[in-house]
Amino acid sequence: MESAVTGSTSSAVPFTIEHLREGFGGVLLDQEHADYHTARSVWNGMIDRRPALIARCASVADVQATLAFARAQALPVAVRGGGHSASGLSASEGGVVIDLRQMNQVEIDPEARTARAGGGTTWGQFDAATAAHGLATTGGVISTTGIGGLTLGGGIGWLMRKHGLACDNLVAAEVVTADGQVFTASADDNPDLFWALRGGGGNFGVVTAFTFCLHPLTEVTGGKVVHPADRATDLLRFYRQATSEASDDLTLFAGLMTSPDGLPISALVLAHQGEADAAEAELVPIRAFGPPLADQVARVPYTAHQSMLDEGFPSGLQVYWKAHFLTGLDDAAIDILVDHFGRITSPLSAILLEQVGGAVGRVGEDETAFSYRSTPYNLAVIARWTDPAEADRHIAWARGVFDAMTPYSQGVYVNYLGTGDTPDRVRSAYGADTYDRLAAIKATYDPDNVFAATQNIQPVVSR
Repeated sequence: MESAVTGSTSSAVPFTIEHLREGFGGVLLDQEHADYHTARSVWNGMIDRRPALIARCASVADVQATLAFARAQALPVAVRGGGHSASGLSASEGGVVIDLRQMNQVEIDPEARTARAGGGTTWGQFDAATAAHGLATTGGVISTTGIGGLTLGGGIGWLMRKHGLACDNLVAAEVVTADGQVFTASADDNPDLFWALRGGGGNFGVVTAFTFCLHPLTEVTGGKVVHPADRATDLLRFYRQATSEASDDLTLFAGLMTSPDGLPISALVLAHQGEADAAEAELVPIRAFGPPLADQVARVPYTAHQSMLDEGFPSGLQVYWKAHFLTGLDDAAIDILVDHFGRITSPLSAILLEQVGGAVGRVGEDETAFSYRSTPYNLAVIARWTDPAEADRHIAWARGVFDAMTPYSQGVYVNYLGTGDTPDRVRSAYGADTYDRLAAIKATYDPDNVFAATQNIQPVVSR
């Protein structure tokens, strides 16, 4: 495969930790550092890895120097943005963590409607910066999620049905490859790398800056409509009908879960980005179904809606995550979900359905590395608990739901791959042609597979 590879490289080669410390603008945390244990923790409490070094980078030069050090010492590399992946990809046992959280500046060009954000920015930070100009782009549904991991894996979010995935709104990326070169990836510069970054995960380098296009938006009509668990079958059938009729302004999720006071519930969670009157009109049947136990839908700032689910997804719980894209949601599939919810093993666990479609499906399958754009739903089975000794039974419950829904599977969303997923499961996140193309691009930009602590694509030279 031909690639327009151009870039710059650092001349410094820090073979030892002493070399790395010289001129390092950020903070280096070894295992004796007072902040080490806090810095190594990630969102999923199941992940308990102890890196040899955490490099809190403050600049591209810091990233280059850390990569050179890790390669010279033959240490594995992990990259941390938000630290929010279900499989704990930003932690490294005995290796080096390139921590980008200090690189979180967001620069807005309100006339061009673009934002350039550092690779360690969270969606909460990003949304606050864009909201000051009445602008937004598709981001994750938890504000503490990093922009990097979410975008590189595709980027499901509340605005996707009108504006596409997060990766569909990416217009450029600054990438440091394993050999220290710095590339701009865009439609015009290194387009092969740009294609791969939009869905191919963190396989190709450290993305130190993302540039997104923005859209006018200040408020949405959104929130939760809560129903009792014994209405779950009817609710999911209603959900199937409502999603088939929804405008692109509406994104509708459904969940089977336990309320904070211990009551099993079923719920609809939504965001409508149209004008208030149009939103109220489209939401009439959704709010009338039931009647609900609680209707928490309101006109709210987009930033408030983006943090609405934060309290329900705190850091530190034990988490085992399984997922499928679904070809559909017939009555038999609904019965499976409701039956397994009835056997849930933890009040912290949940089954979540995310509506896709709209603008996501209008991007060609070969335009980006993100696959399965025609899928109507994404299913997430989220087992969560507090006592590590209870892992087996909670994992067994999640795997039971996952296995039972396999006949309805159309692959998997790469960002929802969890702990223990195999290379074949990573392949299932892509069609065969897409995976082969990614493997060839990987061979160009990371032939030694330095960035293996990812949902890893093995580098293979195309023939």
